[in-house]
Amino acid sequence: MSPVTAPSSPAEGAALPPAGLYVHLPFCVARCPYCDFTVYAGTFARGPKARTERLYEAVNRELELRADALDERFGRRPPLRSLYFGGGTPSLVSAEWFERLMTTVRRRFGLEPGAEVTLEANPGSDERGDLSSFAAAGVNRVSFGAQSLTAAELRRLGRRHSPADVAAAVAEARAAGVASINVDLLYDLPEQTVTGWEDTLRAALALRPDHLSLYALTLDDPDAEGLTGEAGDHLPTTPGVRRWREAARLGQDDDRAADQYRLATELLAADGWRGYEISNWAQPGHESRHNLTYWERRPYEAVGPGAHAFDGRIRRWNAADLARYIDALLPVEGRAALPPGGSEAISVATAAAERAILALRLDRGVGAVWAAESAASEAFIWARQAGLVEDFDLEGEARVRLTLRGRLLSNELFQRLL
Repeated sequence: MSPVTAPSSPAEGAALPPAGLYVHLPFCVARCPYCDFTVYAGTFARGPKARTERLYEAVNRELELRADALDERFGRRPPLRSLYFGGGTPSLVSAEWFERLMTTVRRRFGLEPGAEVTLEANPGSDERGDLSSFAAAGVNRVSFGAQSLTAAELRRLGRRHSPADVAAAVAEARAAGVASINVDLLYDLPEQTVTGWEDTLRAALALRPDHLSLYALTLDDPDAEGLTGEAGDHLPTTPGVRRWREAARLGQDDDRAADQYRLATELLAADGWRGYEISNWAQPGHESRHNLTYWERRPYEAVGPGAHAFDGRIRRWNAADLARYIDALLPVEGRAALPPGGSEAISVATAAAERAILALRLDRGVGAVWAAESAASEAFIWARQAGLVEDFDLEGEARVRLTLRGRLLSNELFQRLL
């Protein structure tokens, strides 16, 4: 069979300058046992041995070096359409350091008028930071990692905040003038009931956020997947975390998770929300521009330990090791160097499959003509017979998208596309 080719994307055919920038600030007050992100907690984040100042200085230096490299490759570049501060808990950064990072981004990368600037934050009163200062520095979107609005579930997940903290955080962000607020929630939690999930959803809706991200709890093993090690973008899993995850998997249930997803889809649709991506719902105009950069397979730059970047042809990542990251960028002697990490060139076939899969994650799907005439046509014939896709009209164009059943079983189709 010939390679699957998908409709072109802005990043097809050649390397391009970034449309978005991701800045990873890895510190947390405490690490949650389900979290697989590059996170440094406890004394790394607070106290006399904290590495925060050195890390922020190193990130600032990496921004300069990455901008230098982009200037050399592309010359004059268009300003960014999105900027995303993730973590970790980037809201732990001081207002002074945040302003310094924003100044460097504006000077070296540029931000287009109305660019989306997102900051992730934990809802706890000692973790959400100075939201007014963040907003004054340019943040116009905040994403709160609530995960649940049930006290018992939060304790089970190792979260430090309460449901009341989530409500207070959303209210504080509104008062600070933040234009768009997202709330992250998890389902398929150990022993979570469908009724308990509905309670969390209704409590979240009562807060009137602008965007909701709903993710099934995934408990991966980065060590087994080869993602740790010297150049790995993940940190090794500790024995305690491994035991927690093994126990938690026993309390998960695929059928219950499917029922929870169906409930969310129905409840949010009835309340006027658009499920524009498999795991994301938005009020009109509040779709995540930065995440759409990923799903539309546009190029993006990234800095910080464990961060990933993509130029349309090559995917690059920084190693997760904090000490090696800082040592490279802030050497005791010699010149600063880009941090260690790795990269991979994306083949034509893989790029085509990625484009199709990412497009199908979105509610606008793929063109019906392409689905019928490309090398992927057999996969779509199978998917239509299985009730995983449906035809629809989008502004006069015939297109194909996942059904609700297709969203639940999307990996079955995605594997065929690969």
